Amino acid sequence: MLKNTQQTYGSVAKTFHWLIFLLIAGLVTVGFVMEKLPMSPDKFKLFGLHKSFGITVLTLVTLRLLWKLVNAAPLLPDTLSALEKFLAHAGHWTLYALMFLMPFSGWMMSSAAGLPVSVFGWFTLPDLVAPDKDLKEIFREVHKTAAWTLIVMVGLHVLAALLHHFYYKDNVLVRMLPRFRR
Repeated sequence: MLKNTQQTYGSVAKTFHWLIFLLIAGLVTVGFVMEKLPMSPDKFKLFGLHKSFGITVLTLVTLRLLWKLVNAAPLLPDTLSALEKFLAHAGHWTLYALMFLMPFSGWMMSSAAGLPVSVFGWFTLPDLVAPDKDLKEIFREVHKTAAWTLIVMVGLHVLAALLHHFYYKDNVLVRMLPRFRR
């Protein structure tokens, strides 16, 4: 089943969800590791890969959002209060905002630093801002703050999914899990 239904997510939405999660988990981990590395050719290679995968995430999140807009989302359980439903939607939209903010702030930081954003050596993206040391530091702080905020939001997202599964005993978690054929 490719498309979503009112009961569950389809394989396209699930693939986007888990692929983007894995890429972001890797990018955040590598981002914190890169910060601590001394300047070297290997660090610059790592920065290049980090940028390339960041742009890959930006592309996938854009496609995921487009897919979300043309697909029905599964309904939230009737047992949730209006406040809980609002918080669920607000949490998801906050995650989307952060998934856009992270790559754009990184791209702007690179532009402000005068460092091009090459995507796997296939093409180079245009600079979003002119080189500017002060702007670079602002975008660096935005990128770092957005990373920590994303970590917190993903943690809350996971906690909410586990709460649904183990406390409410509904299908909210299960409907996003991949189904493997036997």
